[in-house]
Amino acid sequence: MLAKVLSCATVGLEGALVEVEVFANSPGGTPGIVIVGLPDTAVQESRERVRAAIRSSGGRVPLGRIIVNLAPADLRKEGPAYDLPIAVGLLVAGGSLRADLDDAIVIGELSLDGGVRHTTGVLPMVVLAARAGLRRAFVPFDDADEAALVDGIEIYPVDTLSGLVKHLTGAVPIPPYIGTRDDELDFEPLATDFSVVRGQEQVKRGLEVAAAGGHNVLLTGPPGTGKTLLARAMPSILPPLSRDDAIEVSKIYSVAGMLPSGQPLIRERPFRSPHHTVSYAGLVGGGRFPRPGEISLAHRGVLFLDELPEFGQNVLVVLRQPLEDRIVTISRASGAITYPANFMLMKALQLTQKRGRSPERGARQGCPLGRVASRATGAGPRTSSSGVPSGSFRPDRATWLPPPG
Repeated sequence: MLAKVLSCATVGLEGALVEVEVFANSPGGTPGIVIVGLPDTAVQESRERVRAAIRSSGGRVPLGRIIVNLAPADLRKEGPAYDLPIAVGLLVAGGSLRADLDDAIVIGELSLDGGVRHTTGVLPMVVLAARAGLRRAFVPFDDADEAALVDGIEIYPVDTLSGLVKHLTGAVPIPPYIGTRDDELDFEPLATDFSVVRGQEQVKRGLEVAAAGGHNVLLTGPPGTGKTLLARAMPSILPPLSRDDAIEVSKIYSVAGMLPSGQPLIRERPFRSPHHTVSYAGLVGGGRFPRPGEISLAHRGVLFLDELPEFGQNVLVVLRQPLEDRIVTISRASGAITYPANFMLMKALQLTQKRGRSPERGARQGCPLGRVASRATGAGPRTSSSGVPSGSFRPDRATWLPPPG
C-alpha cells in the first residue's frame, strides 16, 4: 500500500515542499526500511528512531521491505524533521491508520519513546505551507508559538506520536493552537542601553547621526574610552523593527537554530560581535552545506568588528560586496543560495593620538588616526597600515574617543 504525507525542507531562508511517499510490502529485496531521495545521515538514521517510536507508542511497523521516497529526489534532505511524517506514512501504508492529510504539512523529530522534539526552520516551512494553500500544520509542541506567527493556516501542536494518531482517528482531537499576540510575547531586553553611557557627548552625537542615516562607523581611541560599550548600546537608539522585518530576522535565526527559547519573534535589532579569529565562511556564511554567517545574523542590526587590525585581510575583503548589495550569494556546485545582509557595520581601533595633534593634522604628518579619518572623507592613502584595502570596511563616519579625564 502507498501512503503520501507532505513535509518541508529549507533552502536558504525559504521552504520547499517535500512529499514523503511510503510503499509498504514491496516485493523482493531484503526486509527493512530503505530511504531514497538524497537524504543526509540524519535522515538515514531516522529508520531506527521511527521504528522505536512506533513500537513505544503501541503501533506496529509493517513487515517486509518498505521504501520511503522523499520527493523531489534532486533536493538534498537534511535534519531529523522528517521523522514524524515518515512514521505517519508507515502507519497509513501498513493499514494501522486511516487519515486524510492532503491539506496538511507534518514536521517533527521523534525520540525513541515517541515524543516529538524541537525542529529548526519551522517558521519558513509554515510560511511556505500557507502560501501553497495548505490549511493545517502539525508541528512540535515546543515550536507552536513560532509557527503561530504565520496567518492563514491552522497550527496543531504535537507532543507525542500517539497523540497525533489519536487526533487523526478522531479519538482525542488536538485543538488548534492560538498564538500569543506580538505585544504579549516575552523578549530579552537589550543588555546595554544608550542612556546608561556617561560622558563622550561628542561621540554619542556622532552615533546618533549615524543611526539616523544608517551609516557605517569607525571608532578609534586608546583602551578604556568606551568604544565597545558604545557599540553595544547602538541597537538601543535604532528604530524598532516592523513586524515584517522581525519575521525576516526570526526566519534567519530559525534556520540557523539560534532562535531563543520562549522567544519565537525577535523584536530587538540584532547585535553580533564575532571574534577576530572568525573564518570568512563564518563571517559571510558558507560551508559544505551553506548556513547563514555573522553578516546575515546581523541583518537589520549591527555587526561590530572589535580590534579591526586583528582580523585577517581575506576576511575583511569579503565584506565589500555584501556592504554594497545588502545581500550575500553563496555559490556551490549544487546551486546558489542568497541570504539577506542589510546591517550597520561598526569597527573599533586602538589608536593613540599624540598630545596637541588633531586627526586632521595627523593626516598631514602620517598619523594612523589621521589616515583613517581622511579615508572616511575620500582623501589619503587607499590602504590601511595593516595592508587591508580601505574599501573593505568603508567607514562613513570616523570618530575619535578621547581618553577620560
